[in-house]
Amino acid sequence: MIVIDASPPPMPFRRHVGRTLVLGLPLVGSLLAQILIGLTDTLMLGRYSVEALAAGALATTVFHAVFILAAGFAIAAMGAAADAVGRGDERTVRRTARMGLWLSLGAGLTAMPVLWFSEPILLAAGQMPRTAADTADYMQIAMLALVPALLVMTLRSHLSALERTRIVLWATVAAAVVNFGLNWLLIFGNAGAPELGIRGAAWASVLSHSATAIVLALYAARGPGMARWELFRNLWRMDREILVRLFHLGWPVGLTLVSESAMFTGTALMMGAIGSEPLAAHGIVMQVAAATFMVHLGISQAATVRVGRFAGEGNGAELRRAALAALALSGAAVVLSIVVYLGAGRWIVAAFLDMSDPDAPQILSLGIALMGVAALFQLVDAAQVMALGFLRGLQDTRWPLVLAAISYWGVGIPACLLLGFTLDMGPLGIWLGLVIGLAVASALLMIRFYRLGVVAGSAVPSQKAPGGPSS
Repeated sequence: MIVIDASPPPMPFRRHVGRTLVLGLPLVGSLLAQILIGLTDTLMLGRYSVEALAAGALATTVFHAVFILAAGFAIAAMGAAADAVGRGDERTVRRTARMGLWLSLGAGLTAMPVLWFSEPILLAAGQMPRTAADTADYMQIAMLALVPALLVMTLRSHLSALERTRIVLWATVAAAVVNFGLNWLLIFGNAGAPELGIRGAAWASVLSHSATAIVLALYAARGPGMARWELFRNLWRMDREILVRLFHLGWPVGLTLVSESAMFTGTALMMGAIGSEPLAAHGIVMQVAAATFMVHLGISQAATVRVGRFAGEGNGAELRRAALAALALSGAAVVLSIVVYLGAGRWIVAAFLDMSDPDAPQILSLGIALMGVAALFQLVDAAQVMALGFLRGLQDTRWPLVLAAISYWGVGIPACLLLGFTLDMGPLGIWLGLVIGLAVASALLMIRFYRLGVVAGSAVPSQKAPGGPSS
């Protein structure tokens, strides 16, 4: 008897690469647009006053820390929704998005008091009274942007899981344009608008985040081919099983992001302890590294969707190929960034400096040296964020938190202190400590991915869809 294998042929590797690019490039673009929003705020507040610039920089740092902690639920929704798409379970897709919106709303409302009472917190942390007061002025308005920003993140995850990332790109670019225009009006009082200074920047953030949330919600409900997902059907009805599942997936994601962010904050404090010139050089190189990191983060998010879909299908072979395609794209970006860092490091650092300043030559010299270390930094940073993306696609979030925390705080920070201060290697030692911490994270997280049977190509059992009456 002849048995005919009716299974579909394997997807060509180049098609995996192409699908990841189509999905990932808009995500990369939207992340770069978000950086542009922050850069625009910094430049415009700097032109208003030094005090506004200092308070705005501090406010942005605090807001970002609160935001990323609360955003874990929205990010976790991406992998869960992609898994449901892979299983052809449209009902669970909308249930996941709905409960992601619920959790994001709850997290935002819970975190708002922290921003409202930011002044006494900042004073207790040793900030200057004027800076703390100005930062609180910003925060007490900008806290209204927290819920819309988290809803945007949840809708972004939903649309990405459905491979509708172009609307995410264009909505974010539009938000950057709107934010710039509102800053021009409200910070400086142009065109008859009230001159609000740093408060104007806060209102610009509130309005731009709110507008983005409305645009993405309208698209998710009424965009081409979107009505079938019925995202807002029974929005008011609690879906306890999905809610609990997303909660348990999401809080480790938020803590992982905070753990990594805190490591970078710690290295900035170390640089400041050495001197203002090392801190300035560190800030310049870190801004450049953050911009190139967005490429890897966007590809990682695309990999979360691709891995999640094949996990839902239980197709380990295609899941493995999708992961390898994402790694190949990230690796190509690493090679390109290394060439740029090593070949054009001097010009990149110099672009941030006024060379007539007497401290500029020292900052330039140190910045060039740090760009060399940053080339190596790119390799390990890309590897760890790619591994995190794969694991989130498999809805594995607790062990990655443990492994990341061990790597960042058990290895990275001690290595920075040892090399930078005990062995007296200074700024270069601190950056090498960062590289070591991220290298350990990437190795442990990739091993975790391997042990789940993915890299070996074994079949991945699909997550069972939780039952429940909600639809």
